[in-house]
Amino acid sequence: MSTPLQPVTPLSGDGRPGCPKRMVFGPCGGVRDNGGCEIAAHACVFLAPPLPRWIAATPPAPPPRPGGLLDRAGRGPVVLTDLTVAPFDRASVRAVAAALAPVSDGLLIGEHQNRPDLPPVLMAQEVLGAGGRPWTTLACRDRNRLVLEQELAGLADVGVDGVLCVTGDGRRPGSRPGVSSVFDLDGTRLAALATEAGLSAAVPESPDAPPVPQRPARVAEKQRAGAQLCVLNHVGSAARLAAFTAAARAAGATLPFVASVAVYTDERSARVLQAFPGLHLDDAAVARVLAAPDPVAAGIVAAVAEARALLAVPGVVGVNLSGLASADGEVAAAAVKAEVAVRIREAAA
Repeated sequence: MSTPLQPVTPLSGDGRPGCPKRMVFGPCGGVRDNGGCEIAAHACVFLAPPLPRWIAATPPAPPPRPGGLLDRAGRGPVVLTDLTVAPFDRASVRAVAAALAPVSDGLLIGEHQNRPDLPPVLMAQEVLGAGGRPWTTLACRDRNRLVLEQELAGLADVGVDGVLCVTGDGRRPGSRPGVSSVFDLDGTRLAALATEAGLSAAVPESPDAPPVPQRPARVAEKQRAGAQLCVLNHVGSAARLAAFTAAARAAGATLPFVASVAVYTDERSARVLQAFPGLHLDDAAVARVLAAPDPVAAGIVAAVAEARALLAVPGVVGVNLSGLASADGEVAAAAVKAEVAVRIREAAA
């Protein structure tokens, strides 16, 4: 049974009434397991159909950058690695990027709701200087449309591999008091702007977040807006991922998927991932890693095993090594992720 769709004007409107993120193309990925809004004390207003439908013409997507992640994905499994660095520390960016660039097809520069980051273009330049291929996350939470357009122009100019277009998670209570949120656009509309700017646009999706039956059709709508890649949030099992990708294909999505692999080696790095609404880990695997005599070694083995299982799912062209990885600092975390990436490549060879 197909999910009902509702035509809307893509780049206008204040979103569906009751959505604190002012989303037109919702729901966001942070819907709680009980259907609750990530920010407000009510149910997500997108729980019931119809879904909004992308009806505008979108410029043709740019060709993948030669040697970049999308280009390499046509020849074999790819590895996209989260870049975890110290805030406002260019030396940290260079050190972590230098450690991960040789074993990663792309480095995912994140944006955080609880702390400041270096400007996206500056971060991208540092990663490029260290030999990495940056995929830069842009969140609508912190920028109005004008600033988003400026950032896209700058990222296109410096030559990033692509942009991950997200609405942005809500700020946690007590996080950055006095800092407002914008939400002029949502991630789907931002993907269209990125495509117009000549950038390869990636979009996220959370297969296990309510409303689960509507999520596959959202991927098809994001692709119609210009998305060339979908980065999937953590799911509890490879079987659950396979069911989602099959449903997305049935809904009309043809873009490739990158599946998130949880990388953790201690209590803190595991709990950080488990705290996010809309994603699920294999709790039994987490318990085994934390109880192991050598949690670092066990965590690496668990991440490689998960990656191999996810890469066997049809439509999945790569994995995103996601998470804090280690509570022992950014350099230690980079070493863990680099080892995971090396072993994934060895297994795929």
